[in-house]
Amino acid sequence: MDEMFIAVISGILGLIFAFFLVLYVLKNDEGSEKMREISAAIQEGATAFLGREYRILALFVVAVAIILGFIPSLGWLVSLSFVFGAICSALAGYIGMNIAIRSNARTATAAQKSLNHGLRVSFRSGGVMGMCVVSIGILGLSALYFVFGSRPDFMTILPGFGFGASSVAIFARVGGGIYTKAADVGADLVGKVEKGIPEDDPRNAAVIADFVGDNVGDVAGMGADLFESYVDSIIATITLAMIAILPSIKGGMPLVPDERVAWYLPMLVASGGIVASIIGAFLVRVGDKPEMEALLTALRRGTFSASILTAIFSYLAVYVLKADLGIFYAILAGLVAGVLIGESTNYYTSYAYSPTRHVSEASLTGAGTTVVRGFANGLMSTFAPIILVGIAILVAHRFADVYGVAIAGIGMLSTLGITLATDAYGPVADNSGGIVEMSGLPAEIRERTDALDSLGNTTAATGKGFAIGAAALTALALMLSYSNAAGIKVSEISLLDVRVIVGLFIGAMLPAIFCSMTLTAVGRTSFAIINEVRRQFSEIAGLMEGKAKPEYGKCVDICTKAALKEMLAPGLMTVVAPIIVGFILGPLALGGFLVGAIASGFILAITMANAGGSWDNAKKWIEKGNFGGKGSEAHKAGVVGDTVGDPMKDTSGPSLNIMIKLMSIIALVFAPVLAKFPGLL
Repeated sequence: MDEMFIAVISGILGLIFAFFLVLYVLKNDEGSEKMREISAAIQEGATAFLGREYRILALFVVAVAIILGFIPSLGWLVSLSFVFGAICSALAGYIGMNIAIRSNARTATAAQKSLNHGLRVSFRSGGVMGMCVVSIGILGLSALYFVFGSRPDFMTILPGFGFGASSVAIFARVGGGIYTKAADVGADLVGKVEKGIPEDDPRNAAVIADFVGDNVGDVAGMGADLFESYVDSIIATITLAMIAILPSIKGGMPLVPDERVAWYLPMLVASGGIVASIIGAFLVRVGDKPEMEALLTALRRGTFSASILTAIFSYLAVYVLKADLGIFYAILAGLVAGVLIGESTNYYTSYAYSPTRHVSEASLTGAGTTVVRGFANGLMSTFAPIILVGIAILVAHRFADVYGVAIAGIGMLSTLGITLATDAYGPVADNSGGIVEMSGLPAEIRERTDALDSLGNTTAATGKGFAIGAAALTALALMLSYSNAAGIKVSEISLLDVRVIVGLFIGAMLPAIFCSMTLTAVGRTSFAIINEVRRQFSEIAGLMEGKAKPEYGKCVDICTKAALKEMLAPGLMTVVAPIIVGFILGPLALGGFLVGAIASGFILAITMANAGGSWDNAKKWIEKGNFGGKGSEAHKAGVVGDTVGDPMKDTSGPSLNIMIKLMSIIALVFAPVLAKFPGLL
């Protein structure tokens, strides 16, 4: 039997498991009429936004597909692969978000029974996102293999799939990120700071937009982000297949028996990860005490078990395919680095540890010291991930050359089915707490949903750290694939070449420009939301007293229009920049450009994600009764820190992951063209 059928079977198994998760979630009660009404408003806003976003994306995809089709060295098969990748990415994001928006009220109702039941409903709804991403990804790549695998130009066709997935991801992440953080910042600054009302108070006109944003940004956007990483890491490894069959650095023996095994191996490693994630998901359970340590232990039990099983399955794949054992060590290096990056992120962002508690303490002297301490914490948090990724690269290269570096990225992403579940679970838990607040349920229920929400903030921060590390490894693997496809030797990318230096500087600059554009977009949209919420409090009689309802739809409409408009410029810049650099400065300069972008983007993404996560949890530590508790001056300073960090951790930081991968996959797609074009300068 063709080993690729194992990948197909694992993908189908993943979809079947996702289907059973859907049945489990939907059989739970949505609660009271009020809870159903709030949930319906969230569903309506999220579905409307995603529909409008996908219509805009469809125009972009069609335009790019036509351009690719008319480029002689690429052609219509690359164009078809591009469209297919875009459809798969959009489908995975849509399915995951569609279940998430149906899970929030059900989680709130489940939490009334027990904390464990609330965790189970919310985690399994996140599991739908995780399993759909890995299953659709592996089935999409398998379909391309069975249709085009025998063609001599298959290595030119395959990267088009990743280009399509990345194109959807950049707009979904940026658009969703702008939406969610503009609403969140506006709701917090007016509600908590100016009016002194609780979070998710029904009198606040921005709360429904905030709930909608959690789903379009942190579920659909994150899903598209990691779908892209997942398929791009496999594509990068497959495109380096020829290198794997050349004499290796360890005595002249090839790493794999033949090119077909080099194709099969990354798919089988990913397949083992799907099975391991399914098993790990069944191990997530907790008692009824709303304690962060117990909840975190429950999720760690699932993710660590999946990692151990993946390592075992990866060894079996290497053994059965008669590949060099060094490839297994490379996979293991990526897998271990991914777990440790998650743990280091948890240390710097969870209020269970001193770095974030020190940020809470800084709030005693005002918002300024809160911001300074949180940003310093974010900068310090770059140390561990960069060292860990560096070690993983060195180990992988030592045992399996550049093929090992690429497959280490697959090792890191192999447990994505459960890792993404722990991340996508967070917005569901957050929404459920808001529904509890708006529905006026007892304080003990809010205590349970707050515990789930606090865990969600930690797992979301951990997930972002994992995603950033995976993005760096994937982008590096894609850059190596680009160099190979363009016929560039590593030694040729010299810092003595002025074009390479210029390319490196431009590449290092673009992540900063990208962050500026996305942060400015959130700032402009937040400004409009703040003014609208203020207007409603001043003009709607009886609103502050709870005798009148706010106009939630106005804030939803503002966020939708602004996000769709603001996402275009940074997205288009990311697509166009590597093409311009490649054609003007040449393929060598483009290599330098990618090095600069990956290094700069990696550092900025970690800093922003972890600083934002730390500010968020520092505020929550104060809200638990520390340093004066809710309503204190320290709390107000903590809220300001949180609003500064929101667009950093949920818009700019995560979007950088996609940016560096998208520019790298574009370079790989255009490598056949650039190989024949030395540049205009």
